[in-house]
Amino acid sequence: MRDVLFTDNDPKVCAWLQALIDAGELHGDVLCQDIRTITPEQVNGRRQVHFFAGIGGWALALRYAGWPDDRPVWTGSCPCQPFSSAGKRRAERDERHVWPEFQRLIAECSPATVFGEQVASRLGRDWLAGVRADLEALGYAVGAADLCAAGVGAPHIRQRLWWVADAGCSGDERELSLAHASGSAGEAESEARQRERRGLDAGGSGAGCGLGDAERQGRARQPHAVLGASGAPDWAKSEWLPCADGKSRRIEPGLAPLAHGIPARVVRLRGYGNAIVPQVAAAFVSAYMEANQTNPATCGKDGQ
Repeated sequence: MRDVLFTDNDPKVCAWLQALIDAGELHGDVLCQDIRTITPEQVNGRRQVHFFAGIGGWALALRYAGWPDDRPVWTGSCPCQPFSSAGKRRAERDERHVWPEFQRLIAECSPATVFGEQVASRLGRDWLAGVRADLEALGYAVGAADLCAAGVGAPHIRQRLWWVADAGCSGDERELSLAHASGSAGEAESEARQRERRGLDAGGSGAGCGLGDAERQGRARQPHAVLGASGAPDWAKSEWLPCADGKSRRIEPGLAPLAHGIPARVVRLRGYGNAIVPQVAAAFVSAYMEANQTNPATCGKDGQ
């Protein structure tokens, strides 16, 4: 599908995306360009546009959720560094705060549906409030949910804010109700947290065993029933990785520890660390699609 476009400003990430396209894992074109310089002419006419595309997680999430290939959509997880508790927390004063540029393109191109994600910190929630106001001023209805990776059975929390803007809702439907997305994921999260705690309490093969020692110490496979979206990693075959605190934590089967000496270690760390969890995004997209089906007269306009 040449009407799909992935954009990012990191040449290494763009090369990663192109490699996935060449391998047939993704379909579309790559635009390696800072969003500040992207013009409406470069993105207009594309059925799908994935801004801040990273390693293509949103495209995978749409596939998991059953989003039709011919249904228009934009996605964009704006950089989280200005709003993350792990960073300097400069928020709008950070040069990586590029929501105004994303808003500019949305205002000029009027995509039918836009999905996004942001870190679930206090600053992230403040950011989302501003994004909601900006999008509603453009005539979009906006819905959001606070979801974590554990809610779909992943072995970590990774709490994030997920939002959607719909241009097809009437003036009386300014806020999309996606409460069932938060509720169903919350039930799964509670169970997943209990399972994860049992795993952490089980401990590892000895204190002081770091990620770099994982291969020497060996990994134990544990049967584990989990929840997840269609096409999700098979966490039932998860591997337990001994860590430096003497405990073991689950990782996706076949995932190599990113210890010193692993080829392309820094690139992988950046790719994995900035990526969304597609299974959580897929749950959110599915809830949005269900909301459209529930109230087609006011929302969605058949996705057009």
